[in-house]
Amino acid sequence: MRNVLEKLRVLQEEEEGRLQGLLKSNGACEQQRRQLEAELAEFRKDLQRLAEEDLEPETKASTEDKLVARWRLYSVTRAALAAEEPRVDRLQAQLKKLIAFPQDPQPLSDSVVATIQEFQRLKAKTSRLCNAADVQLWQRLQRPLQDLQLWRALAQRLLDVTASLPDPPSIHTFLPQIEAALAESSRLKEQLTILQLKKDLLGGVFGQERAAVLLEQVATSVRDRDLLHNRLLQRKSKLQSSLAQHKDFGAAFEPLQKKLLDLRIRIQAENGLQRDLPGKQAQLSRLQGLQEEGLDLGAQVEATRSLIQDNPNHQHKMDQLSADYQALHRSLEDLMDRCQQSVREHCTFSHQLLELRHWLAVLTQKLEAHRGYLGPWDAQSREAEAERLLAELPEKEAQLPLIEALGRLVMEKSSPEGAAMVQEELAELAESWGALRLLEESLQSLVRNQQLQRTEVDSGKKMIFTNNIPKTGFLITPTDLISRHHRRARPLLREGEGSHEDFSQLLRNFELWLQVENSKLVRIIAMKAATAEDLRTRETKLQELEARVPEGQHLFENLLRLGPARGSLDELEDLRYRWMLYKSKLKDSSLLLTGSSPGEPTGFQKTPRGRGLGAFCRKVCCVALPLQLLAGQQLRPLLQVHAPLQRPPTHLAPPDHAGHILLQTSISPGAPPEDAGETGNRASGARGAASM
Repeated sequence: MRNVLEKLRVLQEEEEGRLQGLLKSNGACEQQRRQLEAELAEFRKDLQRLAEEDLEPETKASTEDKLVARWRLYSVTRAALAAEEPRVDRLQAQLKKLIAFPQDPQPLSDSVVATIQEFQRLKAKTSRLCNAADVQLWQRLQRPLQDLQLWRALAQRLLDVTASLPDPPSIHTFLPQIEAALAESSRLKEQLTILQLKKDLLGGVFGQERAAVLLEQVATSVRDRDLLHNRLLQRKSKLQSSLAQHKDFGAAFEPLQKKLLDLRIRIQAENGLQRDLPGKQAQLSRLQGLQEEGLDLGAQVEATRSLIQDNPNHQHKMDQLSADYQALHRSLEDLMDRCQQSVREHCTFSHQLLELRHWLAVLTQKLEAHRGYLGPWDAQSREAEAERLLAELPEKEAQLPLIEALGRLVMEKSSPEGAAMVQEELAELAESWGALRLLEESLQSLVRNQQLQRTEVDSGKKMIFTNNIPKTGFLITPTDLISRHHRRARPLLREGEGSHEDFSQLLRNFELWLQVENSKLVRIIAMKAATAEDLRTRETKLQELEARVPEGQHLFENLLRLGPARGSLDELEDLRYRWMLYKSKLKDSSLLLTGSSPGEPTGFQKTPRGRGLGAFCRKVCCVALPLQLLAGQQLRPLLQVHAPLQRPPTHLAPPDHAGHILLQTSISPGAPPEDAGETGNRASGARGAASM
């Protein structure tokens, strides 16, 4: 009996051990199943969110911008799917562990397999669409190069045919074809220039190597096009010169004048701020087209010079037209330089802003995924991955001031609507960055809680309470103080720079105006008065010069308002002396004209001697003016040294009602009366000299 009871007891213990092992196995299986179901549900939700995006639109992309936007959507989706690969591996590993248990995992395993298949299908579809968009965008960007190949063959054929044309009818036949080829060349130049400005976009879409190859092809094509374009321009000028020999000078001059006027109006219409980058690029393309037209017009102007045939009137008209063209060409080049700088700055700003936005979206998505699940089975690995992702923040944060500085430059060179758009983009960027910072704090809080929970479980001795107050509300960086200081100082600097630039610009404008008017007066004086008609012509031109004297006086008054405070007194006095000499010479020329006779230049005619007190006073003033100016130049250093000890300095006063310039001297209360009288005499002398 004892043996039997002992055997029964042993069997009972074995059965109890087996049952306990079975219960533990069932509990572990159930826990593994629940964990797999939770992971699978989260993965399905993410897949559903990615699948709901409009990956296959009904219509094809009609523009390059739409193609680029579609390619970016596919790239972001593909990157998000690639980031889900570790989760798929974890699902497969968990399913293998579940299959090892004796229970039947068939329904759950079918769901896992179906979800993984859906993931693989969506990944293949996204890769296919992204590659297709890449190919379409590459073909679209290659189209200007293909069009240039066709145009090159046409241009070479035109050059060969028009090498020697015998008669005007043949020239009339091929000249419109050359003009059409030049217009097509300008259009291709615009497209290739825009393509060269998209260097950052090409590098981001196709990679640096493919982008470098494409840009090298574009640069080579542009050089070839420029050579052929210049040859076509020369051939067109040659043909037009041949035609111009059969026409009257007036018939050739008037179209050039109209073209110049039309070109000036169109250039003035382009002198404005644009709203966005496409508008600036379109403005640059239009300016390049205007530059091509300007070069064509310059070639026509030079070709028309052969029709002058020693005619002084025609020579004068051509000189004036050439001077107007050169001034317009310089203004167009300055406008193009400013526009190109604005386009480069806007491209750099848009590219850097787009890259930072893309990085923010990807990092936010990854951090959201990490914050959504921090299970016990892989908490340490997820904590390490989260810390690795958060380590990228300082490097990207350093780019924010640079992007903001670029944004301010872009805002200064954009229209008010465009500046508002850039300001809104910067505000959205700051908002996204703040949201990322909040997500960072939340994730760090979760990581700290997990670490503290593990510490509590390991120690089992005491509870640890955490304070997860975010730090962002109490962080003050020294860069904020520095940036506020710079923002307060910048308007003052800009005000000083603007005033100095205004004075320099006014000084250049008045000197140029005075030089042009003086050269016209010299040519009028040198004209020969052979007939009474010549005398009337000369009188009319002198009256035109006298009518423009108030305009010069207005320019000089503007200089006086800025000169004593911002400019050099020596420059103003020298300019005042030249201005008074010009008015005196103009007045003398008008007086000489009344007593001139046909047959000899006015500059060499004798004037009748003045009689009476008026002529004597005029001679005295003519002699006193150079002496007064010379004395002022010699005494100025002494006055500058002793002025603080004796009396306030001398200033240039505004002109009086007659347009003359006075020297205004402030007399101290303690000065003797004779000083005031002497000062008044000097002012009267200056007024009399200026009236000449």
